[in-house]
Amino acid sequence: MSVATYCFFSPATPGATPSPTSTTKLSILKPPSSFAAFNLRISLPSPSLISLRNLPDHRFPLLLPFAGGDDTGNNLPPSGGSGGGGDNNDDGDDNDAGDNAEDQNREEAMLVLDKAKRQLESLPSDLVAAIRAGRIPGAVVAKFLELEKSSLLRWLMNFGGFKERLLADDLFLAKVAMECGVGIFTKTAAEYDRRRENFFKELEIVFADVVMAIIADFMLVYLPAPTVSLRPALASNAGAIAKFFHNCPDNAFQTALAGTSYSFLQRLGAIARNGTKLFAVGTTSSLVGTVITNALINARKAVDKNSAEEVENVPVLSTSVAYGVYMAVSSNLRYQVLAGVIEQRILEPMLHQHKLLLSALCFAVRTGNTYLGSLLWVDYARLIGIQKAHEEQKALD
Repeated sequence: MSVATYCFFSPATPGATPSPTSTTKLSILKPPSSFAAFNLRISLPSPSLISLRNLPDHRFPLLLPFAGGDDTGNNLPPSGGSGGGGDNNDDGDDNDAGDNAEDQNREEAMLVLDKAKRQLESLPSDLVAAIRAGRIPGAVVAKFLELEKSSLLRWLMNFGGFKERLLADDLFLAKVAMECGVGIFTKTAAEYDRRRENFFKELEIVFADVVMAIIADFMLVYLPAPTVSLRPALASNAGAIAKFFHNCPDNAFQTALAGTSYSFLQRLGAIARNGTKLFAVGTTSSLVGTVITNALINARKAVDKNSAEEVENVPVLSTSVAYGVYMAVSSNLRYQVLAGVIEQRILEPMLHQHKLLLSALCFAVRTGNTYLGSLLWVDYARLIGIQKAHEEQKALD
């Protein structure tokens, strides 16, 4: 049984002058009542600047919770059955752990700003909100201040998506340049490896593949890249599905910051969400590429009448949808693993102090991944029948 205990504090008796060496007196008055309570009387010396002589004897009640007690005043052990204390304590521990992490993040961030002699209000509003909420540690704030020294990166960080990715990976921009820079060469090399002597005879198809790749390369780096989430919380009336995907990471395998964690379902949700986006990107880029290719084929037919029967237009709808599916499945999984596992969890911890070597290894891994993707696309396109080898087409004719 839980009871309330009343403690009464009162000053010394009026008229009594305590000696300079007197100490606080504590007296416990046991009440005659049957419930567990006691009166606590503390006699305090009068301060030198305040006289209590003319004040009546006041008692100040304080309500103190006790675990329980019996009729004799003995305390009883707390009972988990009556108050659910055990469950509440567990929840409290979890909340305390979360609060401690947030407080630590907030303190670290403010220390970094104080060391850099920067005011919190001088930072972007989304970063300020994240610091006040304790969602980002001091290391992220330090990285922002470092990136801000570059005029190009400072301009890019005006865009929320770039800011979140640069804070998670300061080599993000270099990886975009790597991917787009090697895209043309690796795609063309892979197309030549698969087609060999038919490469120039199927040049229109090769061109379509390369155009699709260049348009998609940027998004393949951008969407699955790990991020430091600075997005504000959704409105309370948002749907359950919207809230679920809002709380998913951008990369299924990315590491979580202090005070943040992702469930297994949220990581699966990251794959599904990025797959949907990459399907739209792949379909759109393929649509643009095939339309351009067909225009070139028709122009070639108009100039060279002999090629009218040899070269056929590329099917627009089927090729576009097929490429969207390919990016949603193959490209999505490969780039999620590349950015979240190989780069962030393996290469970055080992070589974080050797940026040049880290960049070189990232370049090699991404080049190999791009080349592998080109080979897989050619095999996939022939498997589902949207592209045929030149020999197969000639045999059909």
